[in-house]
Amino acid sequence: MTATGATGATGTTATTANGVAGAGDAGGVADPDPGQERLRRWRLVLGGDAADGTGCALSGQDAAMDGALAALYGRGDKGRAGKDRSAGLGASAPSVARWLGDIRTYFPSSVVQVMQRDAIDRLGLSALLLEPEMLEAVEADVHLVGTLLSLNKAMPETTKETARAVVRKVVEDLEKRLATRTRATLTGALDRSARINRPRHHDIDWNRTIAANLKHYLPEYRTIVPERLIGYGRASQSVKKEVVLCIDQSGSMAASVVYASVFGAVLASMRSIDTRLVVFDTAVVDLTDQLDDPVDVLFGTQLGGGTDINRALAYCQSQITRPAETVVVLISDLYEGGIRNEMLKRVAAMKASGVQFVTLLALSDEGAPAYDREHAAALAALGAPAFACTPDLFPEAMAAAIEKRPLPIPDTA
Repeated sequence: MTATGATGATGTTATTANGVAGAGDAGGVADPDPGQERLRRWRLVLGGDAADGTGCALSGQDAAMDGALAALYGRGDKGRAGKDRSAGLGASAPSVARWLGDIRTYFPSSVVQVMQRDAIDRLGLSALLLEPEMLEAVEADVHLVGTLLSLNKAMPETTKETARAVVRKVVEDLEKRLATRTRATLTGALDRSARINRPRHHDIDWNRTIAANLKHYLPEYRTIVPERLIGYGRASQSVKKEVVLCIDQSGSMAASVVYASVFGAVLASMRSIDTRLVVFDTAVVDLTDQLDDPVDVLFGTQLGGGTDINRALAYCQSQITRPAETVVVLISDLYEGGIRNEMLKRVAAMKASGVQFVTLLALSDEGAPAYDREHAAALAALGAPAFACTPDLFPEAMAAAIEKRPLPIPDTA
């Protein structure tokens, strides 16, 4: 059941429905009658008027919650009597500010973020985000950052500093969540990718050593004589790998741009990896010199516009100096506006030279977006399967590419 059912609207997520039920619990009476509680929850889901059929009246906090939901999802709904529901946020900044405060009072943060996104999409409130007061009131998340970046060019100077502060807060939270695990995972991959044949005892790769010495098995002793030891090397401070992040900045890729910028900054902080970050639409922009601050990277992007993957890959290809030690990560929904055959030829040429090529349809928590399936199939035929990747999976995907082993492609891809 969706929260849209809460008011008869469409286009939101089930999280909100759970939030409706859960948020009301906090202000309700302890151990309510199960039957009455069930009616209360249905009343909140159905959105009121004569259409709900529960006969359950709301009061206090429940009535306030219902009003906040109706303001967003109740527009244009009709009851049995055919009356339009009159609730709505309108275009008034003060009423929006009050509504933002209400939903933060009655619902958990994850639900607030969903409702904010729905308000922007359904009620056209993007323009209000150009006001500093509105930005200070919203619950910041990746999707809000994407909206702010799309409004960047229209944003007045009085709002830009507030917007940067909102974006920086989200970016810093993401870095705290992702940086430590990413560095640890990739450092281990770099160590393992540097194999040595005279390892110290604690550096021995036992799986590879056993496999290499099976012919020296002694049945009478039920053991293997390891005549050849294979070990992990220790990554030195010199550059071991080169990573090129090539990011589609069309409007549908907003969340991917945010996550990729954060990961780009994390990778750039590792001395053993030389990181380059390139964003593109029909033009190509190299933002590598801004990787020390992912906020600068994000405000250097321009969400929207067309897509020319071939041109972007041509630029990336021109920057590769050590193909066998390079990983190229293309993050795109693969809707190509350039020359399709040339794009595929470039991917094939890079792979033939030794480049590890990774294609991510999205780098976000939402799963696979709409994408060009024909291009995805063509890349898979070249040995570069395309799949959606969550931020939590990205370090593992990069580690696999660095070690030149199969990518951890999700079963649902």
